[in-house]
Amino acid sequence: MKPINILALALLAGLSFNCKDVKKEAQKAGNEVEQTMEELQLEVEEKTLEINLEPKSDSHVKGVASFTETNGSVRMVATLSGLTPGEHAIHIHEKADCSAADGTSAGGHWNPTHSQHGKWGAAEGYHRGDIGNFTADDEGNATITFSTDEWCIGCEDPNKDLMGKSVIVHQGTDDFVSQPSGNAGKRISCAGIIE
Repeated sequence: MKPINILALALLAGLSFNCKDVKKEAQKAGNEVEQTMEELQLEVEEKTLEINLEPKSDSHVKGVASFTETNGSVRMVATLSGLTPGEHAIHIHEKADCSAADGTSAGGHWNPTHSQHGKWGAAEGYHRGDIGNFTADDEGNATITFSTDEWCIGCEDPNKDLMGKSVIVHQGTDDFVSQPSGNAGKRISCAGIIE
């Protein structure tokens, strides 16, 4: 055989092995990308729960509250109508029971850590249910948005789990001082947080 033919055959054999290696590497990289995409999909998995608020204490306040948990943080968005214009309080209460006409069946503020009542994030303490105040517009409508990593939806931590609680809207404002609940007045709307 001529040296040129031998050299050409050697090059072809080398290229063939290199192509196989390239294909293997590409397949391996493709599998890694697919696995990474699956992991990312798991990381952004969301849990969402939506509840309807019903009027209490002879009010006309109703609305919808949604809770969405993403990567360890829960975002609440509540949209309300039928309010008197101005400020009102909203809290998470300890029981998902809205059967009483005045909303008292929902119990007190959700307070699994046995802290004093206060403004959310206050160094002196606050309840896990102490969301705070919001303002209704001149037509009596309001949207409240609140996010925290101190809540979860259906997790195994009783200090964070919203399930079995309720959302209460009050006629007045939370003063963040009066114990045990901020002197926010009548309960004018209620919804139980249940699946």
